[in-house]
Amino acid sequence: MLYPIKVIDIELSRPITSIENLEGYLGLQALVRLHGVPLGYVKAPVTLGHCTAESLSKLILEQHSWSIICQLLKNGLVSLQRPEELTLEALIDLPPAEYAGEWPLVTVAVCTRDRPEDMKLCLEAITQLDYPHLDILVVDNAPQTEATKELLEHHYPQVRYVREPRPGLDWARNRAILEAKGEIIAYTDDDVVVDPGWVKGLAQVFAENPEVMAVTGLVVPYELETYSQVLFESYGGFGRGFKTRWYRYNPEDRLKAASLYGASGKFGTGANMAYRVSLFERVGGFDPAMDVGTVTNGGGDLEMFFRVIKEHYPLVYEPRALVRHRHRRERQKLQSQIANNGIGLYAYFTCCSRNYPDERWAFIKLSIFWIRWWLLARLWKSFKYPQSFPRQFIWNELKGCFIGLTRYQRAKRDAIAVAQDYRREPEVKFPKPTRTKVLREKRVNQVAVQTVDIAQPLKSILDTTGYQFIQLFVFWQDEPLGTVRIQNDFQPFSVDRLADRIAEHFGTKLLDRKLTLTTDELRWSRAYDVLSEKLLSLATDPYSPTALPSSIPISIALATYDRPNDLCNCLNHLLAQQSPRSIEIIVIDNHPDSGLTPPVVAKFPGVKLVSEPRKGLAYARNAGFAASTGEIVIATDDDVTPPPDWIEKLLAPFVRPDVMVVTGNVLPIQLETLSQQAFESYGGLGKGFKRFEVDGNWFESFENRAVPTWELGATANAAFRASIFSHTDIGLMEEALGPGMPSGVGEDTYLFYKVLKAGYTLVYEPEAFVWHKHRQDNAALRRQIYNYSKGGPSYHLVTFLKDRDLRGLRRVLVEIPLLFLWRIQARIRKWTNYPMSLLFLEMIGNFAGPWSLWQSYRRVRHEGRSRPYIPISQR
Repeated sequence: MLYPIKVIDIELSRPITSIENLEGYLGLQALVRLHGVPLGYVKAPVTLGHCTAESLSKLILEQHSWSIICQLLKNGLVSLQRPEELTLEALIDLPPAEYAGEWPLVTVAVCTRDRPEDMKLCLEAITQLDYPHLDILVVDNAPQTEATKELLEHHYPQVRYVREPRPGLDWARNRAILEAKGEIIAYTDDDVVVDPGWVKGLAQVFAENPEVMAVTGLVVPYELETYSQVLFESYGGFGRGFKTRWYRYNPEDRLKAASLYGASGKFGTGANMAYRVSLFERVGGFDPAMDVGTVTNGGGDLEMFFRVIKEHYPLVYEPRALVRHRHRRERQKLQSQIANNGIGLYAYFTCCSRNYPDERWAFIKLSIFWIRWWLLARLWKSFKYPQSFPRQFIWNELKGCFIGLTRYQRAKRDAIAVAQDYRREPEVKFPKPTRTKVLREKRVNQVAVQTVDIAQPLKSILDTTGYQFIQLFVFWQDEPLGTVRIQNDFQPFSVDRLADRIAEHFGTKLLDRKLTLTTDELRWSRAYDVLSEKLLSLATDPYSPTALPSSIPISIALATYDRPNDLCNCLNHLLAQQSPRSIEIIVIDNHPDSGLTPPVVAKFPGVKLVSEPRKGLAYARNAGFAASTGEIVIATDDDVTPPPDWIEKLLAPFVRPDVMVVTGNVLPIQLETLSQQAFESYGGLGKGFKRFEVDGNWFESFENRAVPTWELGATANAAFRASIFSHTDIGLMEEALGPGMPSGVGEDTYLFYKVLKAGYTLVYEPEAFVWHKHRQDNAALRRQIYNYSKGGPSYHLVTFLKDRDLRGLRRVLVEIPLLFLWRIQARIRKWTNYPMSLLFLEMIGNFAGPWSLWQSYRRVRHEGRSRPYIPISQR
């Protein structure tokens, strides 16, 4: 899990600037907006403390082109200042139409308890809201001090203060209903910072759609500075996407409301929700036995969402109504929050099962489904991805679910006792939920035919309340463009919804009315080009990062085993590198008893010699890493010949702090013998000529098969950020793997595995290539292929034994045997000319892998582990 991440907004109607002063951040997350409308996130790497305007523009273009085009089309369809032609050039600077109707009075209610510092930050944002008719109310819930009251008296006299003595968030929410002056009440929490357009986003939905009774909005992170904040956001967070969604339960549906909408967390959260005050006269107030301040610890917002849906009222999720939530910074507080989520959710299930007996069986099935497909599925993933799914969090949430099954009954008794103790306090009436079926004429599948001319500004469709669907025929000045079916569920259809649906359905066809471009691909290509030109023109003051500073110390760990001629050649080329930096070269002699290596090293003053008598390349490399003093350590072999610019090209990706490993291409320096040609046919050491990068997301994308880290390069040409060697989840190379051990190979592959599992990035840079001297005789080639073949299963078994990764075991028992069956078939059918003798040698090696790994572990137990890497700062 990489953190901290810098959180920013990018407004596309203004120039995009380079973001500086990002030292210490491993990434940047930008909320992309167009005239205030949120479109999505872009996540960008940080390079030398900067993120360039050009790179941000390119990422926005790649990831959000369609959303931008749809929003521009929507703006054009509803604008009173629309251009004569719907062209992207004309729409690109056109702002969205302002709501021209009368804004309703909105009461913003913040329920708090003894958190004056949080309250101050929250109110600073609320008092800056862009809304003409606002009533701000703070409900202080059973406070133990006068700090909140004093804060409002001294700094926010325009804010009304009410004390609610009954402890519990839903008591406070109900008190806000009684005190509200507005026809709309919008709730938020004291750990939230609202966007200036938040209330407008909520109020416009209510104003344009009189039938809507509840609106929720988008919740984005205020900051992602700590591990816990990043983890909570990746765990699910509070955001529910960037598309407006309408929810309404049709009582004529064969499914129960709980089957469709019982998981009401998908609607939003109590930190960003609003209701018509008149709703509570019909369905009652919030259940005071639920949520924070009671033993249920949550669920009050979920229960109200479901009650709105169950009583057949529309509920809308509107992402334009945006707030920023300050996630828990401390791991312990997040752990408690996750556990309380489980308690609150199952208390909510219990509450609704009691209040709606007809939904009881549906809620029972939902509770079983939630444990099986949400928690147990995450528990399974936690064994593969412990960084993204910490097991302790999942266990706590699972435990909370079972605790929550009994908490509602206790909370209900407590709420009754509290009501008795405070009989004189005003209270929202809480009628029993509706138990009778709604009687209405059966109108399922009835379709209203409507037409709209988009050459004129759109208008709401009002005369469709007797129909479930609208068949909409779209024209441009009497020229038919096409048709789209809309599900309106017996409700009017507002201008905003109509524009959304037309823009999404027709897309770039609206930009080419006469269809002069013959295919959707051509229309999309032209629109993309126009958008690309505009976005790149917004990228002002582009900052081009320089290369990795020459002041950063670099070390090269060169392991050798009695190959003096090859070693001499390699050192000559290392010392001829064209680099402005001082480079430490360490030669690790893996067979000091032979005495062949020291005379060679003595010819090169300044080259450091380290002896590692324990046979094994992993031992040798670890000894070199432990002796190194560089922030970046390069590993290579004595049988490679690097070109003069190799080091600088290999180091270039380290300008990004998330990059922990860089590998490069390995090319054959000669193919003069059949053995050398056969090894290159086998696959060689190169991984192609196309640059790529992989990270924790790539690692987690392999659900049911082993992560192919063997495709990422090799330590004949690799560089590492030295900090990984002291990382608790990474460390040094596994001594039981690699050349010189019975297991054969795999020490580098397993190190890549651990780096990616920890969430970091590996870059393959083909321009940073070296020339490799393949084995020249057949006996040496066969030994090499045999060792490689043993190393594959050994590596996979290590991931199973040390990381509990069942994919490694599946690879050994299922994938590899099937692969060999296919290869034998391909050879028999002459689809390949790979020698059958080498194929059988590989099979024997794979079969010997588990036994070889056991022998390697025995040797490691006898020889001991490598000396740990100690960071320079601690030496």
